Amino acid sequence: MTRRRRAAAVIVRGDRLLMVRERGRGPSGRHDGQEYWTLPGGGIAADETAEEAVRREVVEEVGLRPLAVRYLLDVPYPSGLTSCFAVQVADGEPILGSDKISCECPIMVGLDWVPLPQLHTATAGLPIPTMIVVWDPTIP
Repeated sequence: MTRRRRAAAVIVRGDRLLMVRERGRGPSGRHDGQEYWTLPGGGIAADETAEEAVRREVVEEVGLRPLAVRYLLDVPYPSGLTSCFAVQVADGEPILGSDKISCECPIMVGLDWVPLPQLHTATAGLPIPTMIVVWDPTIP
């Protein structure tokens, strides 16, 4: 795991969680590698707080306007320790942002509201997946 700090948004509507589908670099060196679902988010710039970063990333990646942000927890991601925030957004449908990158970073290829699993516990709460790997039998 790298030392890069990240911030990610947990955006829930009803029983669904907004997630971004990304594709990593494959053997060819292009963005043709494994695909996976992840929370909207990204790196924290040197001149911003984690909360500022998550607000910026929500606008950039899914085109929604954050109204309220609440820190949840830090989670280890493959790309670095990630501060996750519950983010309340204004009404509207998300729109996939564009990655203008020419680096080894993953590229965004889609987004969707993913159903949250039903969980029966003695305490309130929602089971929030931070990443879901998409299995593709054609990729070795």
